[in-house]
Amino acid sequence: MSIKNKVQLITYPDSLGGDLRTLAEFLERVDVFEGGVHILPPFPSSGDRGFAPRTYLEIEPEFGDWEDVRRIGENFDVLLDLMVNHISRHSPHFQDFLKKGRESEHADMFITLDKIWPDGNPPQEDVDKIFLRRPNHPFSDVTVEETGQVERIWTTFGKKAVSEQIDLDVHADAAKNLLVDFLTHLCQQNVKIVRLDAIGYVIKKPGTSCFFVEPEIYQFMEWITGVADSLGLALLSEIHAHYSIQFKLAERGYWVYDFVLPALILYTLLNRSSIKLSDYLRVCPRKQFTMLDCHDGIPTKPDMDDILEAKELQEIADVCKQRGAADPSLVISPAHIGEDGFNIHQIRCTYYSALDCDDDAYMAARAIQFFAPGVPQVYYVGLLAGENDHKSVRRTGEGRAINRHNYSINEIEQALDKRVVQRLLKLIRFRNEHPAFGGDFQVLDSGVSELCLSWQKGTEFCSLAVDLDSNQAVIVYTSEAGEMVEYKV
Repeated sequence: MSIKNKVQLITYPDSLGGDLRTLAEFLERVDVFEGGVHILPPFPSSGDRGFAPRTYLEIEPEFGDWEDVRRIGENFDVLLDLMVNHISRHSPHFQDFLKKGRESEHADMFITLDKIWPDGNPPQEDVDKIFLRRPNHPFSDVTVEETGQVERIWTTFGKKAVSEQIDLDVHADAAKNLLVDFLTHLCQQNVKIVRLDAIGYVIKKPGTSCFFVEPEIYQFMEWITGVADSLGLALLSEIHAHYSIQFKLAERGYWVYDFVLPALILYTLLNRSSIKLSDYLRVCPRKQFTMLDCHDGIPTKPDMDDILEAKELQEIADVCKQRGAADPSLVISPAHIGEDGFNIHQIRCTYYSALDCDDDAYMAARAIQFFAPGVPQVYYVGLLAGENDHKSVRRTGEGRAINRHNYSINEIEQALDKRVVQRLLKLIRFRNEHPAFGGDFQVLDSGVSELCLSWQKGTEFCSLAVDLDSNQAVIVYTSEAGEMVEYKV
């Protein structure tokens, strides 16, 4: 599967009009997402807005069915998630384990602690090294129905005593077979790209952080890539970590995310200095997906470590807070909080609000994203220049809801009429259509308060100049007639 170098949309299945059918209608109406659409998990799920799937073989009925997905796939490359690290505690596989314990045919699929530590009791010094996503430790105690025996299992994520997300043992044949079944089914439903969500957590090894454990992580990636290749699927790894890990994966030929750009572009626009962004763009991976906003938040730590200092990241977080951001998500592991005490994992704020709803600044940010190397993704709230949704935060008690607004048909109509949205749609069309983006990228010399980027393929050329003092962005490009044309973004 060849990934198209065109702009993609990211959306929940029910966020643009209510279901997959209205999503299909929206995609056909705006007619700009030639790169495809990343539909966030549409599967039956027990939590985390789809990220605790009970199965990948069904679509949540309120969203539609597989026919809707296949229909979208006829015109747009569909990207879906596979949570390779875990599955829902309500999945039939884990429910059978809860009933029968180790007598279950699915028992080997899960990680009882004796698989990691022979006596099943992890030393505290090992626990202290783990990159935690839950307080204290990543384990849950469950009671087997038929025997009354308590089993302690690995659960990386979750807010409850017994997590909704149960980790899979990716070394076990049972788990591998399950992942093969899921990938095969997705392929049969006209899915073209699969995002490997939470893949950084799949390897558990005593004495390590249990996050992106080398070299074992590469062995797993080689295996699952082989499966995907046999099915004609492309894979995208989702790993929030120090940016150097993305570089390591890119060097091995894998598609990666650029989680540095969102905060670094904010820093550039807020401080009116192009130095750090220019330096980064000169060396960043070329085989990557770019984004500014997503369903979780704007990445900070550890993605931005050694790119921006803690003081600089804190200043960005403070500005976003002044502009209505919800409370941020935090790094939980004491061992992974910076020596300076900075512990913000993600800033919860729409990108448009983070830029104070300044249309020119927002368009400058999008232009920089589209000119950066990689396949650009635009989150649906960002597409519609959505502002912070405080009502949803109060209603759900979930800080991430600030950037997860579900748009009604009427709200979509109103948003599409906004001048800034029309400007963004025009820019997306330009990014899709100009042939220079298939060529060579260069960061051009400029003053501190200006950013200049260019692409060239043969005689085809386009350049972007952003004046950071005024937030004005201007593109100069070769037209079909071979003339140089100026386009004020």
